[in-house]
Amino acid sequence: MQFELYPFEKLSNLLDCIEPNSEYSPLSLTIGEPQFDTPQFIQDELKNSVSLLNKYPKTAGEDSLKDALINYNLQRFGLNLSSSQIIPTFGTREVLFNFPQFLLHDKPSPVMAFPNPFYQIYEGAAVASRAKIIHMPLLKENDFLPIINEDELAQCDLVILNSPSNPCASVMSLESLKEWVRLALKYDFVLLNDECYIDLYIGDKIPSLLNASIEVGNSEFKNILVLNSISKRSSAPGLRSGFIAGDARILSEYMKYRTYVGCASPLPLQCAATVAWQDDLHVEVAREAYKANFILAKEILGIEMAKATFYIWLEVDDDLEFTKRLYSEYNLKVLAGSFLGRNGEGSGFVRLALVYDERKTKDALKRVKALMNKIKKGE
Repeated sequence: MQFELYPFEKLSNLLDCIEPNSEYSPLSLTIGEPQFDTPQFIQDELKNSVSLLNKYPKTAGEDSLKDALINYNLQRFGLNLSSSQIIPTFGTREVLFNFPQFLLHDKPSPVMAFPNPFYQIYEGAAVASRAKIIHMPLLKENDFLPIINEDELAQCDLVILNSPSNPCASVMSLESLKEWVRLALKYDFVLLNDECYIDLYIGDKIPSLLNASIEVGNSEFKNILVLNSISKRSSAPGLRSGFIAGDARILSEYMKYRTYVGCASPLPLQCAATVAWQDDLHVEVAREAYKANFILAKEILGIEMAKATFYIWLEVDDDLEFTKRLYSEYNLKVLAGSFLGRNGEGSGFVRLALVYDERKTKDALKRVKALMNKIKKGE
């Protein structure tokens, strides 16, 4: 197998020989990792459950965690899922990598489509699955939403969507999601939406792909699946708690596969995740923090606020040169967009992850603005 270097490795190589300006304290807006403390009640539950380390966890997850996930989907999306329609997972990255391998294993010539630019684990999963890749470009003129090409979709076995989007911060409407469900049924491909940022909305709540499936009469979620994670909503990426939900027929076989994968979550982590999924008050606090950061970005950079996520997809002339200059002159790291796409997609943009408190975010955004002003003056 031949895998591409991860974007952060490419960034390290790009900046390796550059000496940053020591007049500025180092800051990094590269990785989508919340820089807020995990809420205390989650930490306390983890500490109180540490004695359970003497037990093997079940691959299927504890009933208490599964019940919390079912209740979360009921409270958040109005979805009345059965136990057969949801599987607790060890985060979502492992699912994004191993689910395509499970699904596509018996296909003689598998085909997989996903947005471009993208979260690179999608590509890694395609490589590991021997799948032909169809990129769905996310373009400025289409509001960074995947363009539908039915001739290509007719070839697909698996299509991955990512709404709200990393890196572009775009959000698909319910009507758009409904059209994708119809296409999955029409061409009989599995449609998976990576919804890890769905609780980090700025204004109105964002619907799930499962809501769209019900809206078009597909209440059994045939061919439809979603992924979600606690990492962003609870500032707890270390808990590695996520789920896959939807088509029970697919999930039944996938559960058998998972018993061999060896990715069961340790019991103390499951206990902490259970209380986190049950509570929304701490998520509201996180949403307000990210909203405040977007307000700062609008004031300082003059850009429109995103509808969700904590990312800014900032347009620049030359993303590689901008990234190098920002590090060299202002000791600030951002992620060049061309590292996140293929075939030229992502070029001319940088991704900023607004994951700090307001003070650090304001400092970082002012550095970005200072460089933009320099470039505008031709300096």
